[in-house]
Amino acid sequence: MKRMKISVFIFLLAVALPSILMAGEADPASTNETLQIAINTIWVLLAAFLVFFMQAGFGMVESGFIRAKNTSNILTKNFLDFCMASLGFFMFGYAIMFGTGNDFLGLSGWFLIDAKSATGDVPLFAYWLFQAAFCGAAATIVAGGMAERMKFPAYLIYSFIISAFIYPLVGHWIWGGGWLAAMNFADFAGSTVVHTVGGMAALIGTILLKPRIGKYRKDGSANLIAGHNIPLASLGVFILWFGWFGFNAGSTIAVDPSGELISRIAMNTSIAAAAGGIAALVTVWIKVKKADLSMTMNGALAGLVAITAPCAYVDPWAAIVIGIIGGVIVVLGAFFLDKIHVDDPVGAVPVHGFCGIWGTLAVGIFGQEALGLANQGLIYGGGFAQLGIQALGSLATIVFIVVAMGTVFKLIDLTIGLRVSREEEYRGLDIGEHGMQSYSGFQIID
Repeated sequence: MKRMKISVFIFLLAVALPSILMAGEADPASTNETLQIAINTIWVLLAAFLVFFMQAGFGMVESGFIRAKNTSNILTKNFLDFCMASLGFFMFGYAIMFGTGNDFLGLSGWFLIDAKSATGDVPLFAYWLFQAAFCGAAATIVAGGMAERMKFPAYLIYSFIISAFIYPLVGHWIWGGGWLAAMNFADFAGSTVVHTVGGMAALIGTILLKPRIGKYRKDGSANLIAGHNIPLASLGVFILWFGWFGFNAGSTIAVDPSGELISRIAMNTSIAAAAGGIAALVTVWIKVKKADLSMTMNGALAGLVAITAPCAYVDPWAAIVIGIIGGVIVVLGAFFLDKIHVDDPVGAVPVHGFCGIWGTLAVGIFGQEALGLANQGLIYGGGFAQLGIQALGSLATIVFIVVAMGTVFKLIDLTIGLRVSREEEYRGLDIGEHGMQSYSGFQIID
């Protein structure tokens, strides 16, 4: 038995020795590069998984803020958003966003055939998954703004179009080497690319769809249509906050050797959310004399949206200021929309649209060259150079989305229709569109 053990040991040593010797002779630089690629790939995949999990957060927030009779409908839309985004971004979106083309769109890499990763340190499939998760987030923002009255087939058509064509176009301008990128427009993780796109699409869609039945009285004042499950919405906000670390810190697409960059981004992300929640709480408390939880939660989301563009370019104190202003904007924005009779059940437009614009502009105010920005921000003596670029990029995105998505929604309305019938809206979209209830036992379905 002893001889057998010795023989096995000698055999294994003979097999392993060449590999050990070759490893000893390997180029240290090549080994380090391979290791760095592996680490970066794991980092990007982890971030992609976190951003994917944000779909659950969006679903919980949106369903909690609407009535029980429409819960299955909004969750189905949320679920199908990622399905549509995955297929649309695979077939057309990635090519338009990152393919070789011109300043306005990419023209190569359809169905990922002969496509290349936009970053040399991460494989194509890992980078695609990360970007597809972003695409799904942009698409699902609209579900909340148009909740409780939009036809399900109409929503599916919208979801595919924005994922496959509209979102990737703006993404190419900014992240794909397009005309805004050439001007040094800065949007580190998507205040414009994701949130302004989704928020402005929600705005034009909500305007065309018109308010829910009973939302506004004859004298013009707004009725409160309360959400059915605030604890569920609260869970959704925490899930989104958690996922946002992948959203922002993951946008480095690499782990910097010192860890300083990803650490600062993560801190800025969290502290802006905290500041936004407190600012929204104080603002709504002053306005209505109540500490409204739903506004507080939207304030935290507002801080997250606002810090998304400047998270890598600002110091923590600036992140707090950006979050505070975002929290105030979301409350005032919600009251403003009610005044002009734009019915946004979950606050998608003020959270993502208005605060996406604010976050984009904040780059030009608080950003620093020392932290990677092309020009110093306004408060650091850089004048209006970067701020002007940010304003131009934001305005161009708003105009494009309003025109493009307005056209898409109008064509859908003229063909299959955007809005469910009055009877179906009264009864609830869960039964009318899906033949089921989220909470069974309250109504007998014939």
